Amino acid sequence: MKKSYFRPEIDAMAGYVPGEQPVMENLIKLNTNENPYPPSEKVAQALRGFSAETLRRYPDPMANRLRDAVAARFGAHRDNVIIGNGSDDLLTMIFRAFTSPKLPMAMLYPSYSLYAELAAMQGARVVQLPLEKRTFSLPCDLLERVKNCNLLMLTRPNAPTGTLFPRAAVEKICASFDGIVVIDEAYADFAPDNCMDLALKYANVIVMRTFSKSFSLAGVRLGYAVADETLIAGLMKLKDSYNVDRLAQLVGEAAFADVETLERHCRDVCEGRAFLSGGLKKMGFFVADSAANFLFAAPPDGDGKRCFEELRRRAVIVRYFPGEATGEYVRITVGTAGENRKLLDFLHEIYGG
Repeated sequence: MKKSYFRPEIDAMAGYVPGEQPVMENLIKLNTNENPYPPSEKVAQALRGFSAETLRRYPDPMANRLRDAVAARFGAHRDNVIIGNGSDDLLTMIFRAFTSPKLPMAMLYPSYSLYAELAAMQGARVVQLPLEKRTFSLPCDLLERVKNCNLLMLTRPNAPTGTLFPRAAVEKICASFDGIVVIDEAYADFAPDNCMDLALKYANVIVMRTFSKSFSLAGVRLGYAVADETLIAGLMKLKDSYNVDRLAQLVGEAAFADVETLERHCRDVCEGRAFLSGGLKKMGFFVADSAANFLFAAPPDGDGKRCFEELRRRAVIVRYFPGEATGEYVRITVGTAGENRKLLDFLHEIYGG
């Protein structure tokens, strides 16, 4: 047997599998929760005015202009904000900071599977908290089950279910848990409320957001987190020296300043979500309540894999997660109005109704 030079934890990992980026003719791509609308025109203007000559210089290692913009939006201070090369960069810092073989973490199930892989890299034990079947609500005994953990990941709205856990329940957890609570709000701009204020109210809370979804900048890799200044200062010690490049900072500043475009695109996505949900329910799908830019839906026959494969044959790509809790569902990103109609037409061919 060939010798391995990796740590045992790495050999034992399966590794995170990102959403497929297929190359197909007439593709309708509804699998990775990208925004169906283009970024703000201010992003395009910023790129047109960008001087390639400046690329010979390193970017601002702290991304202070963007930190200031985020802080101003949420009534915080620059010291309450850290910028990352996408949310995954921030998550890597967080797991390096707060998990170890002696510091377990807890996460919901189903939820973002990268959390468990990041914990495995640190050799940390993972406590999974199964959501209630169909309702995908929080377990009643959550606080009891996580009392020995140092880190608790709460994704709100949750992925892949789209669930918006009640704010009061989330705040109770933040106030009662003797550890770090990370509220991953990647989809918060599509929801009726959010928990950003809890990051400034509680010294153990970190709220994360991304530019990939609502700002239509998945191709740039940019995210931010807000927390007590002591937590941010600790995470800064773990940050790569120049983790956010010059172009990402530029377009991030431009997009973040255009609130009008953000709100219009989120409104359009929410309207598409309602249209798609209604169409699926008419065909007999079970559709989980969603506050995100996607739907978690079980087809009439309860066979998520078949639904995924039948749509793929028609060049429509959705996301399928094998497993006892997820295997009957597909996760469908809300597309443009035309894409949503075509998806429903194809599903009519498959299921009737």
